[in-house]
Amino acid sequence: MARNGALVPESKSKLQSLKTEAANAMNVNLKQGYNGDLTSREAGSVGGEMVKRMIAYAQNNMSGNGSNMNR
Repeated sequence: MARNGALVPESKSKLQSLKTEAANAMNVNLKQGYNGDLTSREAGSVGGEMVKRMIAYAQNNMSGNGSNMNR
């Protein structure tokens, strides 16, 4: 079943903030709205940086016993 809304309502703004931070760290100039003038390399570097930061966040916040898995 397709879901039109976010499971966590504030996630959209948090991801936008993460994208902006990652773009600034990679010296990629993001504009508000359409960013079709970015190269594939620039867009990929921003996405890759976002994934690295999300993985680091998850690893730092995982419990050692795995009790939060499969809930």
